[in-house]
Amino acid sequence: MNPKAKAHRRPMARREFLQGAARVAGLVAAPWLLPASARGADGTVAPSKRLTLGLIGVGCMGSGHLRRLVGDKAVQLLAVCDVDQVRRENARKQAEETYAAERAGGTYRGCDAYNDFRELLARPDIEGVVIATPDHWHTPIAIAAAKAGKDVYCEKPVSLTIQEGRQLAETMRRYATVFQTGTQYRSISTIRKICAFVRAGGLGRIKAAFTLWGKYHIENIGDSYVPLDPALPAEPVLEGLDWDLWVGPAPWRPYNHLYHRNPSPGVVPWVFCDAFGAVAVTGYHSHSADVIHYALGQEKTGPVEILYPGSSEFPTLTCRYADGTLLHHVDHWGQVKELYKALPATARLEGNFGGVFVGERGWLTSMYGGGPIEGGPEAIFKELRLPDRGVVAGDNNHHDNWFECIRTRQKPSCDAELGHRSASLGHLVIIAHRLRRSLKWDPAKEEFSGDDQANRLRARVLRSPWRF
Repeated sequence: MNPKAKAHRRPMARREFLQGAARVAGLVAAPWLLPASARGADGTVAPSKRLTLGLIGVGCMGSGHLRRLVGDKAVQLLAVCDVDQVRRENARKQAEETYAAERAGGTYRGCDAYNDFRELLARPDIEGVVIATPDHWHTPIAIAAAKAGKDVYCEKPVSLTIQEGRQLAETMRRYATVFQTGTQYRSISTIRKICAFVRAGGLGRIKAAFTLWGKYHIENIGDSYVPLDPALPAEPVLEGLDWDLWVGPAPWRPYNHLYHRNPSPGVVPWVFCDAFGAVAVTGYHSHSADVIHYALGQEKTGPVEILYPGSSEFPTLTCRYADGTLLHHVDHWGQVKELYKALPATARLEGNFGGVFVGERGWLTSMYGGGPIEGGPEAIFKELRLPDRGVVAGDNNHHDNWFECIRTRQKPSCDAELGHRSASLGHLVIIAHRLRRSLKWDPAKEEFSGDDQANRLRARVLRSPWRF
């Protein structure tokens, strides 16, 4: 065995240990009479075969993951973690009540709640973790989880800087971590068919792709293409909230309700702040970049130029790839028709989380939330053979794909390298907007050509004492 591979060999998973122990016991003891649920005969998975997971972060996005995990018979949620006592105790209660309802006795006490993620990661009985924290914690916790021998499902974007994402991807590779980026949009069956069709040349050579990059409204400041860092007044910290750990490796900011509050507002409020989030990258662009890169065959690379409007021939920020493909970022879909004249005026463009592909043979959308898939000419849809044109968010196997890959040790549909590349596209757009000029980018070296100022923006220092 390669010495390096041996040094990073993963510890035996709990289910492997239990299965091995059961085989040994069977050699020396009479068989046990097991209830149907333990054997899996009633359609459930035997407890010893369930994946044992922890959930880190139970705010807006984490609450959705909580419902998904406790409702899945293939997994057992052993622990939740959040620096907000109200949120973590509510999550623990919800998990235990869900599991209790499935039991004859109606009671269950087996989901622990932690304030500090390091305590959860120290548990040898947890095989994998789902990370749904604010953005600035994604890479640090994912790297800590890999080093602790856990597989990782991490919300997007996986990083807040380009160098952060590269370090994450390399760490996942080094520790053979089964890592899934939380871009569930990629796993919707209709979107997969669109991407495969475009990738296989169904539209001919792609002349241009379009995606959204809108301005984000920041309270008391206005609209901005990039995250900002407004000086917010310090407010009393919520009772039960570990604010120092919430800020963690990010630059210190005093507590303000615009960052975090209870109940969870249904959005990620901190996204506007450069210390914690990445505006459009967090909101939707990571999803869009992921599926656009997949459809264009660019998912393991990136653009070679980021062309800033006013300094190039294009009216909005545009990325040019090595093969000449153009990806235009527009404020709203109307600009595809009004500024670029790329589609008929009657074309219906609605939705988010995707884009528009315009090729030699026709055009297709890949958006969600605005109705069915659109395109033309109609013959394209005959070739595409979609059962219907609807895009249903729940029609995806993203979690299941991760679960299966944990068992088989295969690569998930959106691994760390793909997650890094889709997040990086957004980081490149932010850097161009910050500097207000065009940039040349080397996607292999992941550096700007002869541009020290831009290169400094690829990374940032973590607040002491935090380190990767």
